[in-house]
Amino acid sequence: MIRTHQFSSKQYAVDDYSALQEWFHSRRWSDGLPIVPPTPELVAACLDWALLPASHLIGIEPVRERALTAEKVAVNAVMAGCLPMHFPVVVAALTAMLQAPFVLHGATSSTGGCAVLIVINGPVRLEQSMDGNFSALGATDRATTVIGRAIRLVLYNLLDVRPGEVDRSTLGHPGKISFCLSEDEENTPWLPLAEERGVPQHASAVTVMAAGAPRQILNEWTTQPEEILDTYVSEIKANMRHYSIWPGNYAIVVPPQLRAHFDRAGWSKADIRRYVYAKARIYRREWADCGKSAVVGDKGDREHAALVSPEHLLVIAAGGPAGGFGAVIPPWLGETSQAITLAIGACVDCEI
Repeated sequence: MIRTHQFSSKQYAVDDYSALQEWFHSRRWSDGLPIVPPTPELVAACLDWALLPASHLIGIEPVRERALTAEKVAVNAVMAGCLPMHFPVVVAALTAMLQAPFVLHGATSSTGGCAVLIVINGPVRLEQSMDGNFSALGATDRATTVIGRAIRLVLYNLLDVRPGEVDRSTLGHPGKISFCLSEDEENTPWLPLAEERGVPQHASAVTVMAAGAPRQILNEWTTQPEEILDTYVSEIKANMRHYSIWPGNYAIVVPPQLRAHFDRAGWSKADIRRYVYAKARIYRREWADCGKSAVVGDKGDREHAALVSPEHLLVIAAGGPAGGFGAVIPPWLGETSQAITLAIGACVDCEI
């Protein structure tokens, strides 16, 4: 059924496409890239696909009490290049980000400069031609690129998360433009990330995490799972020394060449999590080797773990078929923000 929507957004008339781009850029309504004109017809198409009225409240950012309505989110999704089929994924990601444990305001306003990592699981990946293969952490496909960008534009225009305004990042990283990937579920016997985190089998879902930039690793000289994981662990420990010692959600991305060694050895994601939890630890005195001796004090023998528990490690199967590369994606600031997984189309805090 096609709805007749009553929009609350202001409408503007511009002379041509170039004038429209300058109109949006001059008002800081864009991220510096060209935008798709958010016409009423395109906004309505997104809302109709998701079966949402324009006034539907997706959620309220709790610190600044900013409301995110379906209409306003759809406007920004269209601007980012989203098709109507992409819109339910955007809504699910924002709904997850608005959950209290994610600490959206802290993650988006910190000087630490994190971005929102979005991992997509389930049939929606195939329906939207998402590609968790070559360049999985790059602009690998249309859907993940525009979905990630839509999240950024929503933060810009509905929550004022622009550089120098709410966004106080000292440096930031390129994931702020778009930081979205799909898991390569078809090429691994491992359970999908969302299913491991409680979403029913075969349901489509998103996982969001306040994350630093990916840190690439390489190990092509062993077939032993322990030795491969020791390379990942070394990178995690480096992050603990150079950035933050506090435990939280880390994510590791494991491509097919490395996954093959785990498969032959019969290692599951749970086995990986247990190993990393046991090994990814440093002593506070190690900060002295990184120019941070002033904060070691008399606590040099205190051991710090990267993970609160094995379940805090997100293991993601993705990447091209050749090359012993992988990636560690560190948390923004320990446990301050927790990763959230939510089924697409799930109802949160609904009144039945």
